[in-house]
Amino acid sequence: MDKVVNKIAALPPGEPYHSLEFFPPKTAMGFQNLQARLERMARALRPLFVNVTWGAGGSTATKSLELAEICQRQLGLTTALHLTCTNMSQAVLDETLEAAKEIGIRNILALRGDPPRSDDYHNTPCDGASNGARKEFEYAVDLVRHIRERHGDYFCIGVAAYPEGHVEGASPEKQDPLFDLPFLVEKVKAGADFIMTQLFYDVDKYLWFEKLLREEPSGVLSELPVVPGLMPIQNYSMLKRITKLSGASLPAGILQRLDDVKGDDEAVKQVGIDIVSEVIEKIKAANLSGPRGFHFYTLNLEKSVSFIVERTGLIPPRDESVFEEIEGPAVNGVALRRDRRTSSVTSDPHNRVIVDNSSSLQSPRLANALEAGFLGPPEQSRPPEVALAISEGEGALGREATWDDYPNGRFGDARSPAFGEIDGYGPSLHLSQAQAIKLWSCPVNKQDVSDIFVRHIKGELNAIPWSEQGLSVESKVIADHLTKLNQKGFWTVASQPAVNGANSTDETFGWGPRGGFVFQKAFVEFFCSTEDWEILRAKLEGVEDVSYYAANKNVSRSSPRTK
Repeated sequence: MDKVVNKIAALPPGEPYHSLEFFPPKTAMGFQNLQARLERMARALRPLFVNVTWGAGGSTATKSLELAEICQRQLGLTTALHLTCTNMSQAVLDETLEAAKEIGIRNILALRGDPPRSDDYHNTPCDGASNGARKEFEYAVDLVRHIRERHGDYFCIGVAAYPEGHVEGASPEKQDPLFDLPFLVEKVKAGADFIMTQLFYDVDKYLWFEKLLREEPSGVLSELPVVPGLMPIQNYSMLKRITKLSGASLPAGILQRLDDVKGDDEAVKQVGIDIVSEVIEKIKAANLSGPRGFHFYTLNLEKSVSFIVERTGLIPPRDESVFEEIEGPAVNGVALRRDRRTSSVTSDPHNRVIVDNSSSLQSPRLANALEAGFLGPPEQSRPPEVALAISEGEGALGREATWDDYPNGRFGDARSPAFGEIDGYGPSLHLSQAQAIKLWSCPVNKQDVSDIFVRHIKGELNAIPWSEQGLSVESKVIADHLTKLNQKGFWTVASQPAVNGANSTDETFGWGPRGGFVFQKAFVEFFCSTEDWEILRAKLEGVEDVSYYAANKNVSRSSPRTK
């Protein structure tokens, strides 16, 4: 299979391209359903290559390799495997590289990854100790050098770049592309073949950044492929979280457009499609040097990406035999007709079609997905050649593409390909040691910890160890109750008020598209001591309408009503 840089070099002059990124879902059902989605997206969107992510410290190593093998061998997609080097031994990295070669993968995205938290927090200034032990691999450049030393030119190596500067936990004040530039040059000199950027939404900052790379004095970045990274906007709260973690800014105009519709998830998606499409068109209009490609962080979702790549003309042309004549817009009462490429993607609703062919319905991957609990079997009543309007969710393929469009549901759907850790690092702490101490000081007793929780509920702290966000608007409805619980030493980590039929567009409780209703039971999840639990359990035993589940590292217990 070709290397990424060879495929880019082989493109006809002026032809744009795109690539897609996927992560291993958390559950077996989600993994099976992703296979069906991958097959459909590969056939319809025809990306130049795909990326498969890698969890911190190799936490998703087996699943990542399995997903990469599906992409590379079964779907015939040129695949780039992410590889992070922090908290990873050389032996594990070497085993992974050998496994990648056996699969046929020729492309690696070499990343540093999040610093291991054991190093950052085990010996903090609170206890006066220090740890100067050096790891085998501290930075991405170490990994690039190692791959080149062990495997020569076998692998095509990509590295990351940050249009607005890398957010370094220990030094957030140094988020500056100029600060990062020498390190990027070092990675390229060590053997990197292409650059893939962090997500961004500010086009002007990106254009300035690419100009900075091209004019860097050493000249090593002047012609290297640079692929801008884009993330479709799936919902408002997810966007705010991801931009905060990544350090990507939201221009005032974009933020206002999203603020205007933030209570309607479907409207947020549509505005998000417009925003990312505009970003692409502005970059294309800038006439930057070299082939122009775009990388999409899909979050394992299909609809928004499909809209964007269709709208911006990023899907490579097929043979004329796959074009068909469809009815276009009316002019002076006369319907025009034009050629459109048949596709199994969603796009502007009234003029886009897909072709539902028999091979897709009989796909073994689709069969596996159905076994994994993927809705129901596809409709067989229509002729296999019928065109279906996927943008309106019609037919079997329409359901496949859109059934999990709203990953911000209360708990998510374990069957969904998008069910998992979107950033690859799970609930790890995304704060530096200095930031953590500034926020929480150094609690030494139960009351100190209770005070931290109470301050978070009152809005005095904008983060706690498992959440980079402040308290949600919904939680503020029950803030008084949460405050009383935490003052008593019951440290709340998740909760929700009861809701009985609120509109899906309700400013406090709504989510999803318009026209729906929200129903939810009240619950609270908290930490407490064993002694407090025994007292609480005795009281709960006599309450009819309360269910509970309690656990520690040794045992779990539930009320009869939850079994």
